[in-house]
Amino acid sequence: MTNEFVSPVRSIPYPQEKIYAVLSDLTNLEKVKDRIPVDKVQDFEFDKDSCSFSVNPVGKVRFSIVDREAPKTIKFAGEQLPVQVNLWIQLKEVQPDDTKLKLTVKADLNPFLKPMLSKPLQDGVNKMADVLAAIPYGEL
Repeated sequence: MTNEFVSPVRSIPYPQEKIYAVLSDLTNLEKVKDRIPVDKVQDFEFDKDSCSFSVNPVGKVRFSIVDREAPKTIKFAGEQLPVQVNLWIQLKEVQPDDTKLKLTVKADLNPFLKPMLSKPLQDGVNKMADVLAAIPYGEL
């Protein structure tokens, strides 16, 4: 059963193209990895198209970019997970230097896992949107 977790829309004070350029090349994470909470995420590794990390209690997970639609959408697929997970980053510039960001996660959770994972997944999506909105894109 597919469940959807959607972040609140966040405003980012940078042009859509700049944000897309940073987020669509995961090597840019090198510049902001010090902002990733080490108490939540360990063993963080990345290349241009994928990133992996360890998170309790799940363990090592990996996300790979499976589609880019410049400058508005980046789609990821989860790997090394017990369930199928997909993530979308959506960007929409509403005015110059005012871009809206929304994250969507779709996860195939069976009825047994849904009560245990729904809140952590929603919290994770919300925190990820907050982190992405706080990146100083103008400095990258």
